[in-house]
Amino acid sequence: MSTSLAQTAYTSSATPVRTARGTEYAAFQSITARLNASRRKGAPMSDRASALHDNRKLWTILASDLADPDNRLPQSLRAQLFYLAEFSLLQSRKALDESAALDALIDINTAVMRGLSGQEVSE
Repeated sequence: MSTSLAQTAYTSSATPVRTARGTEYAAFQSITARLNASRRKGAPMSDRASALHDNRKLWTILASDLADPDNRLPQSLRAQLFYLAEFSLLQSRKALDESAALDALIDINTAVMRGLSGQEVSE
């Protein structure tokens, strides 16, 4: 019986363990996919409003974390990300009416996802 317990303890679980970076990536991925889907012709405005609301929540949480004095990111990166948070919050309000604002949010979120995954961010 103890051998069975040991095997169970060391086998891979069905639910993978995510790092903080992986969790952030998943949040951006999910919201960005919803933003993208909401710009399709015929998509209900409620889908866009819901995705924008969640995008604002995500960026608000990120901005709060960036403002925390215990945040370990380099100051210059924190400043750049905080600027993106402010811009994203502003664009989220505009994106209810303007598709260009929605496109900008998707582009920003995609760039952040590339950074989180370690990919080069091309300009």
